Amino acid sequence: MMTKHQKISLAASADIPLSQLSLSQSNVRRIKAGVSIEDLAEDIARRGLLQGLSVRPIRGEDGAETGLYEIPAGGRRFRALELLAKQKRLAKDAPVPCIVREDGIAEEDSLAENVQRAPLHPLDQFRAFQALREKGQSEEEIAAVFFVSVSIVKQRLKLAAVSPRLLDIYAEDGLSLDQLMAFTVSDNHERQEQVFDSLTHAYDKQPHAIRRMLTEHTVRASDKRARFVGLDAYVEAGGTIMRDLFQSDEGGWLQDVPLLDMMVDEALREAGDRVLTEGWKWIDVAPSFAYGHSYGMRRVRGEQEALSEEQQETRDTLQAELDQLEADYAEAEELPDEIDARLGEIETAIAAMDERPMRYDPQEMARAGAFISIDADGSLRIERGYMRPEDEPPVESEAEETGDAVSMQAGATSSPNTEQTIEPVEEDGIRPLPDRLVAELTAYRTIALRDALGTEPDIAFLAALHALALRCFYHYALDSCLELDLKSAHFSAQAPGLADSNVARALEDRHEQWQQALPQEPEQLWTELSGWDEARHKSLFAHCVGLSVNAVIEPYSRRPRAIAHADMLAATIGLDMHGAGWVTTAENYFGRVTKARILQAVREGCGEHQAVLIEHLKKDDMAAQAETLLVETDWLPEPLRTAAAAAHAETPGAGNDSPSAPAGEDDMIANAEGEQDYAVAAE
Repeated sequence: MMTKHQKISLAASADIPLSQLSLSQSNVRRIKAGVSIEDLAEDIARRGLLQGLSVRPIRGEDGAETGLYEIPAGGRRFRALELLAKQKRLAKDAPVPCIVREDGIAEEDSLAENVQRAPLHPLDQFRAFQALREKGQSEEEIAAVFFVSVSIVKQRLKLAAVSPRLLDIYAEDGLSLDQLMAFTVSDNHERQEQVFDSLTHAYDKQPHAIRRMLTEHTVRASDKRARFVGLDAYVEAGGTIMRDLFQSDEGGWLQDVPLLDMMVDEALREAGDRVLTEGWKWIDVAPSFAYGHSYGMRRVRGEQEALSEEQQETRDTLQAELDQLEADYAEAEELPDEIDARLGEIETAIAAMDERPMRYDPQEMARAGAFISIDADGSLRIERGYMRPEDEPPVESEAEETGDAVSMQAGATSSPNTEQTIEPVEEDGIRPLPDRLVAELTAYRTIALRDALGTEPDIAFLAALHALALRCFYHYALDSCLELDLKSAHFSAQAPGLADSNVARALEDRHEQWQQALPQEPEQLWTELSGWDEARHKSLFAHCVGLSVNAVIEPYSRRPRAIAHADMLAATIGLDMHGAGWVTTAENYFGRVTKARILQAVREGCGEHQAVLIEHLKKDDMAAQAETLLVETDWLPEPLRTAAAAAHAETPGAGNDSPSAPAGEDDMIANAEGEQDYAVAAE
């Protein structure tokens, strides 16, 4: 027999004047949360009251109704209505739709309305924003209506545009919101689904892994090629840019890499054609050149165009103003905006005057050439005036010059194996001295000069500096009697980005400054150096000696004693690779070593706990995570460590627990004799 359920009856609804309503002390909501009362009032003014109030009649002491009602549920809506009435946008006795309840407990009504209310699923909000956008509302209008920023609206619309398949998975809690946000980097639904499918077999499903997979075949907007071409020009040419609206993306990622490369090639080729019309014999064009690409070439010297009297007067005036402003605000903690702006204007104007074009000898230009590439900051880089050895004009050797001169004076030549006879003085003149005698006499002079120079350290230093500068800055080094040699190693294996590194550019700029300070002809070098002071001598000497450093460890050339000396030199100088601009990344280190070494690096830099957290990852993911973990630490790969800092980088207990290096990776000292000598030298 079926049980008969009693029918329920709903509370009556009524329109009650606003002036007869008041807040109830039974309302459980005490803490402010959600949309502000002001924003809620604006929303009610725009679209009306969407939900009525739950009220209870207020009775007197005798139990009779007073005609007033209290509100246990709906207090925020009531306060918003009160605000509208206070602003005279709503009548004080305007009817308010209410549900009148008398049964039960007032606090229970308030609690039930707030607790049993199901929050809107984020996906429903994303799709609702999308529906409004499709119906013609702009992003700004949606933001204004719902009292959120335009960026939030764009984020919601971006999430709604993810592959429908992934949205369905997200709705069923198969994806987290952070993971879904990572998928918005790409607008390609097919690619999004491919990455999602690959995640089912991956250990690392973190958002950063999703972003990395979606952007692995793109170019960052911060790449020098993108900055050289310009994002606007790239987009105008039909290129697309992937953006991440949920975290910093440095301008996004350029998707059409072939288009970018084509635009780069065209721009560089046009620049090269312009440079070629200047009169150079050849140009070499590439986005980047390896470090030392001009090795073995002579740099043609040019002269900077002189300033006119009017330009020089303008420059002097600007320099005087700059000096005065810097002196006036030398002790100011912060410059006023107008002064800061003026200093920038002056510095820009002076730099434009100082960076005047160079003039070169047309005859040398006809034999020399230029390199055209992209600088690290994305600007066009033109290196003019490089002479290849095969384009050098023929030069007679020193031996030919002296030999011919002696022969012409003697009037005859002697056989290499026969001593020239000394003939008696004749009336018509004195014949040249025999070669053998000249050699003997100059041998004595050489010994005397060695002895004398050995007692004059200042002059010896000048002579050595002269010899080194000849080797560093002039193509032919025949103008010194000192048999000092200086070699500057040419790197056979190029490290990625070495030519664009801060230290490489600083070294190149300093070399160029010295080259401009030295005379054009080597015969004038001694006179020029003799007039310099000690500080300038030492600076040039340090630069020349620095060019000769070779601390590269190569498989075919271990050089244990030389490397040990390089370690001592680095420790003495206090070499800081972090200060030199080195940042350890997945590209330059972690992605090129074993997982054991990655974990060892994380242990040394961050501790055992962090290493345990990533030891289950695949190598690529582990390398990326290690880069993130160690970017703010002082950890360095072993070959980059300076002796004074090496002990600081090692953590206690890392010795026995650390993974051993793969066979052949740590055998930098191949032979037994070299091992002992290297150890003693390093100690």
